[in-house]
Amino acid sequence: MSKISHLDCTLRDGGYYNNWNFKISLIEKYLNVMSDIKIDYVEIGFRSLEKNEFRGACAYTTDEFLNTLKIPKNIKIAVMVNASELIKNSSKNKNKNVIKKLFKKSKSTKIKLIRIASHFSEIPKLMPLVPTIKKLGYKLAINLMQSSDRNENEIKELCTLSQKYKVDVLYFADSTGSLNSINTIKISRMFKKYWKGDLGIHAHDNMGKAMENSISAIDNGTNWVDSTVLGMGRGPGNVKTESLIIELEKKVGKKFNYTNLLKLIDNEFVPMKNKYNWGSNPYYYLSGIHGIHPTFIQRMLEANSFKCEEILAVIENLKTTGGKKFSDDLIQTYRQNFYGNSKGSYAPSKNMKNKDVLILGSGPGLKEHKLALEAFIRNSKPFVIALNTTKTISAKLINARVVCNTLRLLTDHKSFSRLPQKIIMPYQRLSSSIKARLSKIKKLDFGVEIKNNNFKFRNSSATIPNSLAITYALAIANSGKAKRIYLAGFDGYDADDPKRREMDELLLLYQSLKKKKDLVSITPTKYKVKSRSVYSF
Repeated sequence: MSKISHLDCTLRDGGYYNNWNFKISLIEKYLNVMSDIKIDYVEIGFRSLEKNEFRGACAYTTDEFLNTLKIPKNIKIAVMVNASELIKNSSKNKNKNVIKKLFKKSKSTKIKLIRIASHFSEIPKLMPLVPTIKKLGYKLAINLMQSSDRNENEIKELCTLSQKYKVDVLYFADSTGSLNSINTIKISRMFKKYWKGDLGIHAHDNMGKAMENSISAIDNGTNWVDSTVLGMGRGPGNVKTESLIIELEKKVGKKFNYTNLLKLIDNEFVPMKNKYNWGSNPYYYLSGIHGIHPTFIQRMLEANSFKCEEILAVIENLKTTGGKKFSDDLIQTYRQNFYGNSKGSYAPSKNMKNKDVLILGSGPGLKEHKLALEAFIRNSKPFVIALNTTKTISAKLINARVVCNTLRLLTDHKSFSRLPQKIIMPYQRLSSSIKARLSKIKKLDFGVEIKNNNFKFRNSSATIPNSLAITYALAIANSGKAKRIYLAGFDGYDADDPKRREMDELLLLYQSLKKKKDLVSITPTKYKVKSRSVYSF
């Protein structure tokens, strides 16, 4: 058996959960442990030119950042670059300077290996950039995504191109976690038939087969293998480093000292796993069976607003269209399930013109300040809108409810039918079959059109940037020519929660509008809006 090169990519792949924001103290403990267990390469993060939002240091892995770290001498540092970013930027510049923008000569940096994540379709545009990387002195690996879908002719063509451009390592990645040992062996043998260089596998654990597939690949000529500590990685995660080194002990006859690794797991990674909850589950298993990109599942689970029926409905749609390549827009499209026109019949100005509107969220502040809020409603008499099925405040004090998400309507339609208030919804945009299931609900039809980064308010409809109930409610109040908008129960999520970023982006877009109603939170909030205590009225 040829030498196995073991690459640990915990900080790069695990960063999908914490926005690549690892503490320096953790990174240095981790690097020392990787040294202890004789890991050959540590892929410490991405290298990227994209700077549109906050991400931690491991999303960029700059040389300045690397120079602040105490890196053990026996560890070789790797970074990953996305082929799509290289191609996009090289196309803009009409030259190969994008490589030199990203990388110095290898002698001037601690990076030894550059790994490029690429779809097969991107390879012809990517390959002309490879000579520049090689001239700078780096070892180069190409990580081929969704390899399980490729036929032998495609693999042969890829291997021929890779030989021509002197790529050092070809990796096949099980991007959708759909491989089993039989498929893995078949792919390994096809690559070995046409590729004489080093071959690696990057396995995902959707169906609990990442370890089995990695060992099958090694037994059939693959000599590079990836893993992450406690399997931390996008979606269901990866092969567990702690398990793989035990398997490799049998394969290569090495003895590893993993005492410090197990301490690191107990002290640092178990708390992170409890917080971010990576690892396989039935949804990831289904995504693996149907070849659906695991990030669809991860985003829905992170949101905490998707019920079981909604996740299964999205999976059902993704089975047949668009599921192999991740897109946030596709989640929203399948979740909305809109069919008809965006016009409505309800003009909210009939009820809200020149009146204060109070929008009730579902945060803890609603319950904590319930009595004060009810007194405020009785005394100030705002028009009260509750989101979805929020029930903390007395039903007698709520004028209407809003729901924009179609699957929310489907899963909660029985609850809505029992509520005394009318439900404001985009009724005309629903299919006839969905309308039939909502026949017992008292409803008002306010039309909606979803367009990214867009707010427009009309008499009985609006254009909004997403299908969140709060977004819909803001549009209704503005279309209704309200005097001002009060918020209650919008406590706010933690700073690293994806839902917090979504709300921050929504509020930033709303506040940028020239014509909009002022927002005032009357219960505690973490969001950047005006505040006034409900007790001050």
